[in-house]
Amino acid sequence: MDNSPLQVLTVPTAPYPDQRPGTSGLRKKVFIFQSRRNYLHNFIQSIFSSIDLRDRQGSTVVVGGDGRFFNRTAIEVIVQMAAANGVGRLIIGHHGIMSTPAVSCVIRKYKAIGGIILTASHYPGGPEGDFGIKFNTVNGGPAKEVVTNKIFQISRTIEEFAICPGLQVDLTTLGKQMFDLENKFKPFTVEIVDSVESYANLLRNIFDFAALKELLSGENHIKIRLDAMHGVVGPYVRRILCEELGCPVNSAINCVPMEDFGGQHPDPNLTYAADLVESMRDGQYDFGAAFDGDGDRNMILGKHGFFVTPSDSVAVIADNIFCIPYFQHTGVRGFARSMPTSAALDRVARATKIELYEAPTGWKFFGNLMDAGRLSLCGEENFGTGGDHIRENDGLWAVLAWLSVLATRRQSVEDILKDHWKKYGRNYFTRYDYENVDIDAACEMMEDLEIMIADKSFSKQRFAVEDKIYQVEKADNFEYTDPVDSTISRNQGLRIIFSDGSRIIYRLSGTGRDGATVRIYIDSYEKEQIFEDTQVMLAPLATIALKISQLHHRTGRSGPSVIT
Repeated sequence: MDNSPLQVLTVPTAPYPDQRPGTSGLRKKVFIFQSRRNYLHNFIQSIFSSIDLRDRQGSTVVVGGDGRFFNRTAIEVIVQMAAANGVGRLIIGHHGIMSTPAVSCVIRKYKAIGGIILTASHYPGGPEGDFGIKFNTVNGGPAKEVVTNKIFQISRTIEEFAICPGLQVDLTTLGKQMFDLENKFKPFTVEIVDSVESYANLLRNIFDFAALKELLSGENHIKIRLDAMHGVVGPYVRRILCEELGCPVNSAINCVPMEDFGGQHPDPNLTYAADLVESMRDGQYDFGAAFDGDGDRNMILGKHGFFVTPSDSVAVIADNIFCIPYFQHTGVRGFARSMPTSAALDRVARATKIELYEAPTGWKFFGNLMDAGRLSLCGEENFGTGGDHIRENDGLWAVLAWLSVLATRRQSVEDILKDHWKKYGRNYFTRYDYENVDIDAACEMMEDLEIMIADKSFSKQRFAVEDKIYQVEKADNFEYTDPVDSTISRNQGLRIIFSDGSRIIYRLSGTGRDGATVRIYIDSYEKEQIFEDTQVMLAPLATIALKISQLHHRTGRSGPSVIT
C-alpha cells in the first residue's frame, strides 16, 4: 500500500459569468454542474478564496446536504479542494446528509469557520432537477451580501483551483479519517458524524421533552402525521419524534431521503403536500406537519386538514412563547417577519410590548438581528419559522414549538387559532405564484408597475370592487435599513398599502432558473369577520392586484401556478 503523502495540484480553469449566489446560494439545474467543465470546482474555489488565508489555514468547515442527486459527487470534490486549500478539518454528516438547521447547529457547536450546504431547498431533485451550493459563515447563518458579492467577483476572474485528486473519503463510516498531504505539516482530518445527535441535543435543551412525550405517547396522547417528503428531515423525525418521544413509527411517512425525493416536489404547502392534506381529512389525526427538502421549512395542519398559514403560525408561537422552556430562561428580545408576511405577528408584538422588525425576504437579515441580541423569534410567509438557537429557519423546531403549545393548552390546533383570531382579529393572507414566466415580460411588467405606483397621482387613488372601496395610502419599493449595521437593502418588493391597512405586494424571484417567478401577496385585516373563507375575503383585493399589474395580459398567463 502506498503511504506517501497525497499530491496537491493547481489546475488551470476559465471563469463563468453566472455564478452569483442568491439568498439561498448558487442554484442551477443539475446538468449545468455536470456539463460545464469545472463549473462546480470554480464555485468551490471561489468560496475558499473568499476566506482570508490566515483564517482558512487549519480551520474547521462543516459539510452536509439534503441527499439530492449530485450530492455525493459534489462532496468528493469539496473534500479534495478543502484539503488543497489549507482547511484542517472537515465535519461531514453521515452519508453526506445533514439538514440545513443541523449544519447551522454544528457550525456553532464546533466553532467552525463556516459550512457548505448542498441543497436546492424545496425545488425538485434527480438528474433532471435542481442542485445548489450555499455557504454559511461562522455564526451558522447564510453568508451576508458582502461575502456573496466577494465570492461572485472571484468567480468572474478565477484562473486556477487547488485540488488533491487522490484523496478519497468513506462517507459511510462514522469517525475520523486522517490524510497526509505533501508540503503540509499536519494531517488533513475528515470527521464523519452522526447527522442527528448534535441537533437533537440542542432541541433537548430548548423543549420539555417529558411533556412532549406525554402528549405524544402518554395515556391521553394525540395522534399525529408527519411527512418528510423524502427529504433530509426523515432521519431526524424518526430519531426524535418516534424513538425518543414515542410516536408510533407509522406516524411518520416518506422518511427515507431519496435523490429525487420520490419524484415529488419537496415543498410543504397545500399543493405539493396534497397527500398529507388528504390523509388528515377524515379526522383520525389531531396534528399534521410536512417538511421541505433540506429541513428549514414546515407546514402545520390541524384535524380534518385545518390549514395554519405560516403568518399565523409564527404569530401563535409568539403569543404562546413561554410554553417553550428555552424562552422562560432567555426572555424574549424581539420578533421579526419578512416584509411580505402578514401583519399578524405585529399585533402580538404590540400587545406584548415586544419590538417588531420588518425585514426583506432572506434569513440573513434575521441572523444579523439575532447576533446583535435583538431578536428571539422570526417567520416568513414562505413556510419558514425559527428561533435564535441557530441561524436558519428550522422546520422541526417549529413543529416542536407547536406541540409545546398543544401540550400546555390542551386544545386542538383549530381551537387555538380561532381563540387567537378572537383575541387579535385575523389577517387574511394569500400568495399567488406565477412560475416560469418569460423573464423579459416579467421584468418589463415590474418596471412599468414601479413607475405607475411612484407617480404622485397614484397615491390616494380609490379602487372599487363590488361593495368594497380601497384607497391607496402609500406605495413604494420596499427599502430596509439594518438597525444593527445601517446597511441599506433596496428594491425588496413593490408595496401598495391601503388606508385600512390592507396590502398588495409584488415580487420577482427565481430569475436564475427556468424563467422568472412573479409573486403577488395579499394581506387584509378583519376584526369581526374572522371565520370566513380566505379566497372569498381576498377576492376584491386580488381583482385590484391583477387590474393594476395587468399580469395576465403582460405575461400571457391565465392563472397562478400555486396558491398558498
